[in-house]
Amino acid sequence: MQNSLYVALSSQIALEKRLTTTANNVANMATAGFRAEGVSFSELLAKSSRGDVAFVDSGKSVLSQAAGPLTKSDSPLDVAVQGNAWFGVKGPKGTLYTRDGRLTMDANGQLRTVGGLPVVDPGGGPLLLDPQAGPPVIGRDGSIHQGINQVGALGVFTLDPKAKLTRSGENAVASSLPGQVVQDFTRIGIVQGYVEGANVNPIMEMTKLIAIQRAFESAATMTSEAENTLTGAVKTLGPQG
Repeated sequence: MQNSLYVALSSQIALEKRLTTTANNVANMATAGFRAEGVSFSELLAKSSRGDVAFVDSGKSVLSQAAGPLTKSDSPLDVAVQGNAWFGVKGPKGTLYTRDGRLTMDANGQLRTVGGLPVVDPGGGPLLLDPQAGPPVIGRDGSIHQGINQVGALGVFTLDPKAKLTRSGENAVASSLPGQVVQDFTRIGIVQGYVEGANVNPIMEMTKLIAIQRAFESAATMTSEAENTLTGAVKTLGPQG
């Protein structure tokens, strides 16, 4: 088969991944704390009788670390992170990390995410409040007070830039490297009564969708032309023997 067919096929596979990723970003533009995802591609070289042939690899997903806009809600259980850090939550297989600070309190006073995952303190333990003690007051350092008593603190973590982040359920991510507890709240802080929106740029994502569609059409045309050339060559040369 002609190399051009392989090149076009690799391009279409890469474009399909970009399309899926971009469509997911658009679908979550209104999801609190959602991190936009991009795809990074690199070139693969293969040897042929006519020299090197360049292909596109399958691509690597990359989550954007840009902050989303803050919206005031005035709910005492809504919190947002300012700075490059994450809330810790307890997942089925260990600690997960999220920017979605829309917290809830169950009948026992345990803090959970809107999806039901337990929110953890800096040590990874559960956070228990007194349902009868009134709304909590949450400080910049994540400390939680009810009345004059501190009843706990939100676990706020930074993630290593080298860590591989993969999406997990409940609008959270899993990290290949454990998060580090934030101890210095000079540049990182918690604000109560606010919700962070998705960091998706809708205009940019819609522009990407249009560009992907056009690129896919070009790759399809290239594939069709290569197939026609191959078919024509077979008809012209005829069977050998």
